[in-house]
Amino acid sequence: MSETLELDADAVLWSAPPEERAGRPVLVLLHGYGSHEGDLFGLLPYLPTEFVVASVRAPLSPPFPAPGWSWFPIEGLAARSAASATAAATAFLAWLGKAVDAETPVGLLGFSQGGAISLQSLRLEPERISFVVNLAGFIADGELPGDAALAEIRPPVFWGRGARDEVIPAERVAQTVEWLPRHVELSGRVYPHLAHSVSEEELADVRAFLDRRLADLGDLPD
Repeated sequence: MSETLELDADAVLWSAPPEERAGRPVLVLLHGYGSHEGDLFGLLPYLPTEFVVASVRAPLSPPFPAPGWSWFPIEGLAARSAASATAAATAFLAWLGKAVDAETPVGLLGFSQGGAISLQSLRLEPERISFVVNLAGFIADGELPGDAALAEIRPPVFWGRGARDEVIPAERVAQTVEWLPRHVELSGRVYPHLAHSVSEEELADVRAFLDRRLADLGDLPD
């Protein structure tokens, strides 16, 4: 991917105004292919209120007539190159560096393509991202310079997916099953009746995971 990607800072949805964000951890939502920043923002009632939630818009428009936005072209789902995922994660991290103070704990929650970008961002800057919630996502191909550091840090990652998900190729799932336990502290669940979506049961598990992350953070600065 030759073009330089950039997230639209004006398209970000925040759960709190700037004056109410100080001293609070940030949870960033990354939507899936053909969606938009308002989609995952609808999960707000299921998320702990201690987090400042920011929902970002992916930088690319899918080919007509597909609606919404994407992190990388849909053919990238099966491609053997991770360049497009890395470019999108790099753009996201550039936005994060401007939008959130470096001392603020940051977690990511991504669905499908957004889950892939959440994991790719963690690989690029393992010291910056405290944890990831990966819903129906997958790991991108290849090795990255941050992978060794990631395996040392082993941040918490929750991976939820549906047993009836026919969108993510089986080889992508198998690759992710093999890769994640070697690099992160993995938890998660396969939901027997779930397709390529999110269920109430899964959201309850996500909430429990996020509550544990808040407990890990302990006393936050005033």
